[in-house]
Amino acid sequence: MGELILGLDEAGRGPVIGPMVLAGCLIEKKSERALRRLGVKDSKLVTPKKRDFLELEIKKVIKSFEIVICTAEEIDKGNSEGVSLTELEAKKFAQIINKLNPVNEKLKVIIDCPSTGIKSWTDTLKTKIKNLSNLEFVIEHKADVRYLAVSAASILAKSERERKMLKLKEKYGDEIGSGYCTDPITIRFLEKSALKFKDSDLFRKSWSTWKNASAKLLERELGFL
Repeated sequence: MGELILGLDEAGRGPVIGPMVLAGCLIEKKSERALRRLGVKDSKLVTPKKRDFLELEIKKVIKSFEIVICTAEEIDKGNSEGVSLTELEAKKFAQIINKLNPVNEKLKVIIDCPSTGIKSWTDTLKTKIKNLSNLEFVIEHKADVRYLAVSAASILAKSERERKMLKLKEKYGDEIGSGYCTDPITIRFLEKSALKFKDSDLFRKSWSTWKNASAKLLERELGFL
């Protein structure tokens, strides 16, 4: 058996609408050549059409993968209980590692670190992993650009999030946009509908973007604006 690598990344940690999706790709070191030939890169560096193609091809090349969905409701619940988003990510990444860890073989785990404090976040992650004895960790910023296994995970995560967003658009309309706070379409939707769908699974209501939009709507309804 060749060297095993588990690359992990997420998509959708910042949006005010929709889930955060985390993915892990388990590969053999020799498979990096095939991923490179396919043109696997960080999902932000490929077009949606190319990403959809790569998702299918990646699944043919890798040994295994795992996807974890973190809903807006779960993110809000964590915030209300004092669990930061980075801590929640550590929990979810550990869930993937625990699922894909072969235990009886050495495994290099490479993660695109979601925290500015790499060491403290790594220490938190390790407390949530069942078996550490066979693991070597590489946890860095920009790992999704530097390591093919992480790039592959970023593509799987982004593709899955886009499918979840399509389902939300079927339910609430295309007006929700991409869900990101920098998207003017999403912001316009918030400014009209933050209160209308406040009891839905749509918004991350612990985000200041939603709180500000809903406060303005409420003031308008009460005649203060």
